[in-house]
This record gives sequence, structure tokens and C-alpha cells, in this order.
Amino acid sequence: MTPPFLSRNLYIFLFSLLGIVYIIGLFVPLMDNDSAHHANIALRMHLTGDYVNLVDYGKDYLDKPHLHFWLCAISYKIFGVTAFAYKLPSLLFTIAGTYSSYRLGKALYNKEVGKLTALIIASSFSYILANNDVRMDAILTASVALTSWQLVEFIQHKNLRNIVGASLGFALGFATKGHIAIFVPAVATLFYILYLKQWELLYTWKWLLLIILFAFFVSPVVYCYYLQYNLHPEKIVRGKDHINGIGFILLNQSLERFSGEMGTGSKNDYFFFIHSFLWAFAPWSILSYVAIAGRIKSFFQRREEWLTTGVFLIMLLVVSFSNFKLPHYLNIIFPFTAVITSAFILNRRGEKKWVRVIYNLQLSLSLLLLLVAAIINFWAFPVENYRVMVLVVVILSVFFYFIKSTTLNSLQKAIAMSVSAISLCFLLLNANFYPQLLRYQGGNELAEITKEKVKPEDVYFWKETYSSSYNFYTSSMRNPFTDSSIKKDRKTWLLYDKGSEEEIKTAGIMLGEKFETSDYEITMPTFKFINPATRKKACTTMVIAEIQKK
Repeated sequence: MTPPFLSRNLYIFLFSLLGIVYIIGLFVPLMDNDSAHHANIALRMHLTGDYVNLVDYGKDYLDKPHLHFWLCAISYKIFGVTAFAYKLPSLLFTIAGTYSSYRLGKALYNKEVGKLTALIIASSFSYILANNDVRMDAILTASVALTSWQLVEFIQHKNLRNIVGASLGFALGFATKGHIAIFVPAVATLFYILYLKQWELLYTWKWLLLIILFAFFVSPVVYCYYLQYNLHPEKIVRGKDHINGIGFILLNQSLERFSGEMGTGSKNDYFFFIHSFLWAFAPWSILSYVAIAGRIKSFFQRREEWLTTGVFLIMLLVVSFSNFKLPHYLNIIFPFTAVITSAFILNRRGEKKWVRVIYNLQLSLSLLLLLVAAIINFWAFPVENYRVMVLVVVILSVFFYFIKSTTLNSLQKAIAMSVSAISLCFLLLNANFYPQLLRYQGGNELAEITKEKVKPEDVYFWKETYSSSYNFYTSSMRNPFTDSSIKKDRKTWLLYDKGSEEEIKTAGIMLGEKFETSDYEITMPTFKFINPATRKKACTTMVIAEIQKK
């Protein structure tokens, strides 16, 4: 009997290292833009009890479906309005997605591939990041992994139980981010059927059952779109009225994003997928590229299953030619690339040349990760907490122990040191870098500074000033300033960027007591901001000031 590639105790230890950084990430404050923005859409649900309408800053939100917002709103009711409550649903789905990836690898190959697949995906950079800067990605990736695993097992065993599981997975993904959650597992299924040459599966009546169950599971989301838009043709979103909500969610949502109608991020960067995957799937990305190159070379010889390779190649084309692309869009292929990478590693166990190459590659990437983490956390934002330093020393010792270990072979060392390196990297990010970085996000800082000094319901936002983090951390909705905002019987406060102060005074508004803090768009750091010597110059100032009554 072949011994396991990694011992049970080593798997437990490595997953425990990762678990520490995942848990610490639950308590990192939310970032403006998507995280705090989405948190506020769920916050409105929580505050108003309206779980039907998706509303963003008082306007109808026609972009993504309801599931993420529903889960967060429910979590607020249980745990209160905190970063922990917002992030917890994504962490739970991440655990489910990691398990589903294990089952996918096991179904396509064997248990050893499955276990290593789970470890690789759980230790990939953007997969961890999706539980820190939380959007829909953790839920979507888990849904795609679940659906793909269920469909593979259905193809292998023809069990109706897997049809139910797949339809639920499809529905969860669709209710999170639309058609992409259907497209990816469908592509995977098609390539697997083509690989196995089981043509009869293309015509089985059981696909009809899957469609019926899927329609049942997604009906709450579709009905909500009907209530919000089809019954209200007067509503205007992006300059259009008479919006067919059902038509949008069932047909147009992903098409508008693909065509660029809902944004133009990296529109003309046709190599976006290639370079973004390098850091998003670190420290495994180069190894994945090597494995995929070998699979493409022998594709028609059918040495390896086509499912994972087909998904990677199709998504490479889709993302490359999409008019709207963002790095976190790549997360949905991670279950498949993790299978590819783990199968590649395990198939090379007996080849000394490849073992040496994999070890040297992973050692180099691990050291590069640690070097970048050291620059950020010991130059740009030096570690302040001695407990963090103690953990850094402990995990760094673990990293070097794996390098020097005499009980592990080179391939085992390559895996263990890669996981410990990414764990140390995210320990520094979650316990030091992000907490310090978020001191420069004016909204959450003002919420803390003005706590019990300013009533959030008395704060109004000047013109185009927005701060999702302020609204979230004060559990309040954005109140735009108008002439009628000033009340005679209570204080009125104005939130604005200091650059607007002259405009405010010109409008005849007199300002009294002020609370100020540095402000920077921290999700888009520049070298001027990262450099401690020039950081202050890169920042603006966010202000809450009392309006003096005439």
C-alpha cells in the first residue's frame, strides 16, 4: 500500500496555520469600495426589514443578485453590525468550497489528489484575500466547486442525489453573481463528457430535472426582481426606465458586464488573465502554468481528464476578451487549477529532476513572498504589536524547520514551506498591515472619533462625498445634504472632504466644531502613499463639522 503523500498530522498542522490567518482576517475592518459598499446594502436590509429591494445610497441597485446581502443581513441580526458578522458567511462558504474542491479532486483522481487540492486552494493568495476584502467571490467559488463536484459524481454514478446537489449549487452561485456560476460548471461537465465519450449523457432526461430544481431554488431571487422592477416601470437605473427585472437577472446581467456596459475595468488589457493569475494563485501559479502547458501538449492523447484543463482554457479566453475584468474574477477557476496542480505534483513524486525543479521553484517563490511581506511590514508599516512579532518568529521558525527537516522529502518540503510562507505573509497582512492601513480610511476613523459625540442620524453628506465605512461603523444610511437638512431643534453635522470647504463656505454655510482625520483610497495604494516619508502628502482630510445656525 502506497503511503500518503503528507501525513494526517502534517495536514492538520498546515490547515491550522491557515486557520489562524483566516480567523484573524474576520476582525480586520472593512474597506471602502466593494466590501463596505456591499455591507451597507445588507445593512439597509437589516435596518428596514426590506429583504426584497436592493438599494444602494437611496437608489435601486441593479448589478448583483440577493444571496450575499441576505446572508450578511441575517448575520447582522445574530451577531450585530460588525466586520465579523459581515465576513462570517464568506468564511463558512470558504470552508464548504475547500471541502468541495477536495471532493472534486478525489472524484477526478483519488483521495491523495483531493487532500492536496484542498490544501493548495486554501493557501492561494486571492482565496485567502476573498475572506478579508469580502465581496461575493468566496460564496461564488464555493458554489462552483460544489456544483462541479456534484456533476462529476453524477456522471460517474448516475445518482439523482447528485442532480439535486448540482441544482442547489447552480442556484447558490446564480443567486450570488449570475450566469457565470452556471457557465463554468457547465463547461466543466461538457469537457468531462467529451473526455469520457459518454454521449448518451447529453440526452438524459435527468438534465430536465436539474433545470426544474434550479428554477425552484432561484425563484425567490427572480420574484424579488419582479417586485422591484417589473411592478415599477417608473424606476430608472443607469438612465433607463421600464426595466424588465426578470429579463435582466435571467438573460442580461452577465452579458452587460462582459460587454462593458457595467464598467470598463482593464478593458484593453488582453494579458490581464496571465499576469493577474500569477499573484492571485500565488505561491502555486507558476507551477500551475507548467502543469497546464504539459496538459495542452498532450491534450488529444487523453492522458489526463479534460474537465479542469478545459475550464482553464475557456475562462482564459472569456476573461481576456471581456470588456470588464477584475482580479477577483479569477477565483472561480481556483478549484480546477488546484486539482491540476496537485495532480501534477503527485504524478512527479518519483521523478528526481521534477522534484528538484518543484522544490527550487517553491522555495524561490516562498522567499519572494516573505521578502515583499518584510518590506511592507518592517519598512512601510512597521509591526507595532509584540504579540504579532512573537507569532511572526514562531511561523518563521516553522518555515525554516521545513527547509531543514530530515524527516520530509524535497517534495513534501516544497508544499509545507509554501503553506507556512503564505500563512506568515497573511499573518502580517491581517494582524499588522491592514489594521494600520485602515487608519488612513477616513470613514471608519471618523466613526470611532465621533462615537458618543455625534449622532449618526444628524450627519449629512456633502454633494458627491461618500463613505461606506462611516455608514457601516455607525449603523446608519447615507443622508445627502439639502437646504432642509438643517434642523432648529438639534445639531446638524456635515461630512465632507476638506477640499470642498471653500465651496461649502461660498454656499453660505458656516461651520463650527470639527472632527478631522486623514483619508486615502486605500484599495489603490501608490508608492507615494506606501512610502512613510511621503504618505502624509498623498492623503486628503475627511471632516465632520457642525453647521452653525444663522
